[in-house]
Amino acid sequence: PCFGAVLQYLRGGQGKLPSGISLNAPANQVSANNHIFPGFFAGALGSSYDPLFISQDPSAAGFQPFPVAKEEEVERFERRRSLLAEVDLRRQEIEAGATGIKGYYKQALDLVTSSAARRAFELSREPEAVRDRYGRSPFGQGLLLARRLVEAGVPLITVNWARDDAFWDTHADNFRLLKNSLLPPFDRAFSALIEDLDQRGLLDETLVVCLGEFGRTPKINAAAGRDHWAACNSVVLAGAGVARGRVVGASDRLAAYPATLPVQPDDLAATIYHLLGIDPGTELRDREGRPLRLSHGRVLHEVFG
Repeated sequence: PCFGAVLQYLRGGQGKLPSGISLNAPANQVSANNHIFPGFFAGALGSSYDPLFISQDPSAAGFQPFPVAKEEEVERFERRRSLLAEVDLRRQEIEAGATGIKGYYKQALDLVTSSAARRAFELSREPEAVRDRYGRSPFGQGLLLARRLVEAGVPLITVNWARDDAFWDTHADNFRLLKNSLLPPFDRAFSALIEDLDQRGLLDETLVVCLGEFGRTPKINAAAGRDHWAACNSVVLAGAGVARGRVVGASDRLAAYPATLPVQPDDLAATIYHLLGIDPGTELRDREGRPLRLSHGRVLHEVFG
């Protein structure tokens, strides 16, 4: 299960908002031919613990991922909630099969009818200068929205790189794409998030993790691109007591393989859970009651100041 699903399982939602929210959701959840990528969902815990996926573009004019509910519509939703409760009382024989659906209904109704939850998604409340600082890209506005959700008490927010016309999978024309299309909006948004969290006094209690799922080949291919490379890649951590400017682990001179003791993905997972206040050795139970250990890695204490 992903981090947000684990938090939803262990701690439940934060008021009307779930514990895990994924922004720019189509970036990696669903790709061509409707193929579902694993790793973004609740997995063995069951789909009722999936993060809340927001697919709408936060940089689009009038961004509002939830239907606008007028006062009379809120009353109608509440009547429908009561009706659903009555129906459920008479469907005890299929309660197990309807549990996930009930959860979705409750989450949807809570979001539609809660002014506080909806307000967290209202980017129009941000000053224009702040929105410009983050950049008017899906990623930039997604990071700004993430900061608002942190302020609203959501413990785990994932901001994906939206599937627009600029992809990081640069098998061809790598250097031009990085210089002109990819790095400018990324650098602008990422630096804005760090500065904004710091200025608001939130950085010390917020962990920012920036990573992809693998590195790129140290050798440039015939199309001036770099292909997939699993042996070595970099991750950036900021905030939550992480020492500024510290490097943990190093590669060889070609950035091909680790030159020091490797940091494993499980180590990173253990560190994230540790900072979330969750023992990485915690055992969850799937729907069949089988034990599932969160992480077999070690907490990277050397990253802290």
